[in-house]
Amino acid sequence: MSGLGMVNAGVTTQLLVSLFRLKGVLHYGIAGNADVNLEIGDVTIPQYWAHSGLWNWQRYGDGIDNELALESGGDYTREVGYLQFSKYSNRTDNLLNRVWYQPEEIFPVTGTPEERQHVFWIPVDKSYLKLARKLEDTKLPQCVNTTCLPRPPKVTIVKRGMSASVFIDNAAYRTFLNSKFNATAVEMESAAVALISHQQNLPFIVIRALSDLAGGGSDVSNEASIFSSLAAENSVDILVKFVALLPPHESKIQSE
Repeated sequence: MSGLGMVNAGVTTQLLVSLFRLKGVLHYGIAGNADVNLEIGDVTIPQYWAHSGLWNWQRYGDGIDNELALESGGDYTREVGYLQFSKYSNRTDNLLNRVWYQPEEIFPVTGTPEERQHVFWIPVDKSYLKLARKLEDTKLPQCVNTTCLPRPPKVTIVKRGMSASVFIDNAAYRTFLNSKFNATAVEMESAAVALISHQQNLPFIVIRALSDLAGGGSDVSNEASIFSSLAAENSVDILVKFVALLPPHESKIQSE
């Protein structure tokens, strides 16, 4: 258990890297679902992860063609994209303007010392992903007590997951993350694990079961209060099955 949010997850991962001779990182848990094609209970294994909470908040009055503060020095960029608040307001003038999503600034162990790199989408290990594909036909439980899902949950490899230290329970933002970034699993820790693993040149993979619709479902309450236990069980089940697929301890998986 790392605790809630990106900082806790990043610190915990770095401590494990510093204290143990890790050969890889397997991260698992539950997540909100931003993809209308998937259901609660499904277990997702994203191919890429990104931190969606690092922003440059643009000043009021500036437009998309205006340079961001500190952009000229390479600290910030307009390459990833933005969220414009006025598109989600009933008022004609929105002082919040827009936020631009930013890549992380990293210093990989395989890079040149003191020479920064930038990364937004972090790929999971290809060898781990190849093993994970063998789990796509796994049968998973469908009901919590007398409450059942509309269909049996499935394991699926998805394109992208996104993390930020924000619990998403908002239909408009859920739709934005999926339409803008093709994100499926949205949660609060995995991108930090991915960033540390990437910087330390360690293979990693993330298994996230969908516990709720991130605000896109019932107007009454978030579904996680009912289905988080089922999602957590499914996530652990797939993790255990994935570990069983790993080669013997003396063998080392090579990233392709």
